[in-house]
Amino acid sequence: MAGRSWDESDVRVRANKRGSRPRTKQRPAHDDAVIARVVAVDRGRYTCVVDEDGPTPRTVLCVRAKELRRQPIVPGDRVGVVGDVSGEADTLARIVRIEPRSTVLRRSADDTDPVERVIVANADRLVLVLAAASPTPRTGFVDRGLVAAWDAGITPVVCMTKTDLQDPTEFLEHFEDLDVLTVTTQRATERGQRPEAGLHDTSLEVSPESLDRLRAVLDGHVSVFLGPSGVGKSTLVNALTGSQRATGGVNDVTGRGRHTSSSALALTVPGTRPGTWVVDTPGIRSLGLAHVAEEDLLNAFTDLVPATADCPRGCLHTEDSPGCALDAWVHRPEAPPAAPGRLESLRRLLAASRGETQRGDSEKRLGQAIT
Repeated sequence: MAGRSWDESDVRVRANKRGSRPRTKQRPAHDDAVIARVVAVDRGRYTCVVDEDGPTPRTVLCVRAKELRRQPIVPGDRVGVVGDVSGEADTLARIVRIEPRSTVLRRSADDTDPVERVIVANADRLVLVLAAASPTPRTGFVDRGLVAAWDAGITPVVCMTKTDLQDPTEFLEHFEDLDVLTVTTQRATERGQRPEAGLHDTSLEVSPESLDRLRAVLDGHVSVFLGPSGVGKSTLVNALTGSQRATGGVNDVTGRGRHTSSSALALTVPGTRPGTWVVDTPGIRSLGLAHVAEEDLLNAFTDLVPATADCPRGCLHTEDSPGCALDAWVHRPEAPPAAPGRLESLRRLLAASRGETQRGDSEKRLGQAIT
């Protein structure tokens, strides 16, 4: 049987249901895009400031371009924007690219969650806000914040509020041997009942002297405020910026703050140099560090690192690690008074990163330090 002769007439091409025009992966360069700073994110809408240091700064509402749908856009991001950037009512622009970030502050839900959550971009100061009392400050939260800051290449600052209620000196001694800026604030007047909110508001107005100290630390920097609910983050932001962020009190039963801020917001600080921004974030109850490697966890404890030179090779620095030099070092006369507590905090973080828990009653007590 003779073979059939095939030619092009035998080829059948099925039409493309989406059209005959082939798609291309090439995208416009958008050389005409203007640079803006993202200051708020809300359900797929991005509030940006265009010409922030120029003669005509304006707020523009934006959506993201389709090609950016898998990339997180967060407050602090510098982005390229096209479309209507007049800032007039009922206008909408489009974010077409994210400019390179200088820093990225991340956290995870817990220490084993592989999903990273970007909190803010391009910040150069992380202000860890804690109250001297109501709610009670936890050293473990600060230790976690220091790790997150140094891992991101951000300068940490510890800010203690409500110092008129409790002297924070003993608490701050835990960090006095570290390269950490500290600032304290106190109230000027106390607010009472807010009937419209139905809450007893224990947040405190900030004294002018306290604001001057804090403003000097923030001047010329992009700073993100991070801390548990009820410590006064939004109160500080309102006093610094003149905004009206919602503030709340502390639950009388649990001793924890009530969540009031629901999203991060970046604001300028009047009376400071151009480029000074503060980012107020919702209160958090945990600061997961799953994205930080064990070696980087250790390196963040700069006061303990020199002592590890005498540890055996491959030392895990746990309580059961044979020959770990840290146990003897923290009890030497030359060691700072906070050294034993710092070692316990390090071991707690290392155990959490491995999905383990420390043994003993001290773990039950210290395991609540991140809340």
